[in-house]
Order: sequence, then structure tokens, then C-alpha cells
Amino acid sequence: MDIRPHPFRRTLRLRTAVAALLLLAAGAAQAAALAPFNASYRASYLGMQANGSMTLARDGNRWKYSLNIRNQVADLSQNTVFDEHQGRLRPLSSSDRSVALIKRKSVQASYDWNAGQATWSGDVKSERRGPVALQPGDMDALLINLAVVRDVADGKPLNYRMVDEGRVKAMSYEVAGREQITVAGRARQATKVVRRDDDRETLAWIVPGMPVPARILQREGGKDTIDLTLQSVN
Repeated sequence: MDIRPHPFRRTLRLRTAVAALLLLAAGAAQAAALAPFNASYRASYLGMQANGSMTLARDGNRWKYSLNIRNQVADLSQNTVFDEHQGRLRPLSSSDRSVALIKRKSVQASYDWNAGQATWSGDVKSERRGPVALQPGDMDALLINLAVVRDVADGKPLNYRMVDEGRVKAMSYEVAGREQITVAGRARQATKVVRRDDDRETLAWIVPGMPVPARILQREGGKDTIDLTLQSVN
């Protein structure tokens, strides 16, 4: 059956779909320390061209990780503030905003590690506001993707626990081999990482030495819905 969700419904899925895909970024390919970066992507979203960007910036002993995607029908921005605690990426707060046609959504999150709980506010259902009990190693969708890049380089299992928008969900990726991919006109060898969730599939190509994925692809029902190709990173 050919099911084509309303564009706004798909936009709202970006919190876990794109973020859990699109943001396989920011760790150095050889598990080096985090370093600030700015990356731009050429994107295809809902069959139309889009612009995408990812940034990582330091703020004292904290980091701010940001994602923006925009085309004619959708505008998405996500930001997560986090720190590194005992070798783990630990979310402290996040904000997510999506606009599609006349629809708008804005959600804020707070991860209180002293109290051991996470809460959400804004355009989120009452049953999704929390609190949700936190466990060591818990991350939001963005930080899981940073961990994936680092763990691929180390050859570690890619199993995580996501705590996001009032939900706790196990997330697992698998390495699907190595493939050649073209980046800025140059052929590079990349590790392909895959995650499957019901009828959705997300893939990312990670090139050694690059702080962000060279390509990110999302499929739903066997059809491509989001495709991002790295244009530049500095």
C-alpha cells in the first residue's frame, strides 16, 4: 500500500527519525576528543531540495549541538546542550522547533542528573511530560548519534537507551560493511551503519577522518524520504 503521510506529520518525526539518522556526527572518526565544527549538507526532503546544517560549539565545559533543515514546506531546528561525564555524552537540556505550512511545534527538555529525572514542556502531551527516571548512559536522539560515530571507530556494540520526549526506547545500530562513496568529487571508503525500526530504515556512511557523516539516508515503506549529502565541513 502506498501511504503518503501529510508533510507536517513527517516533519514531526524528524525528532527521532532525522535526529537518530541525520545526526550521526560530531565525534572524531578515531575516537578523538570532541572538537567544534560547522557542516553543510545538500538535502532532499519530501521530494524537494532542502538545505541542512549541523554545528558543534563549546561553551565552557559544555557543548551545544545544533541541527537545521529547511525547504519550501518545512523548517526544523534542534539544539542539545550536553557535557562529557565519565566518558559519556550526557544531555542537560534541549529545544526542538518545527514549522510546516501553518503547523508549529516547540518542545523543551530538561535532564536533571542530580534529581535523576528528565522532564519536557511546550507542545507535548501531558503523558509525555515526565518525569522519566534517568540511568547512567541515557542520551537523547542527538547524542546517541554522536556516540555511534565514536563507537564505530572503536568497534564497540552500537546499543543505546534513548530518553526523549517522555519515552524510553532501546536503539541499536549495526555495521553493514564498507562502501565507496563520493565526497566533494573524491572517492572515499566509508563504513555504512544501519538501523531498522518497523517500516523505517536509516543509513549513514561514516568516512574515517571526517567529523560528520558523508551521507545520511532515511527510508519509509521502502521509499527514500530524506537524503543528505555532505557539501563542506570545517
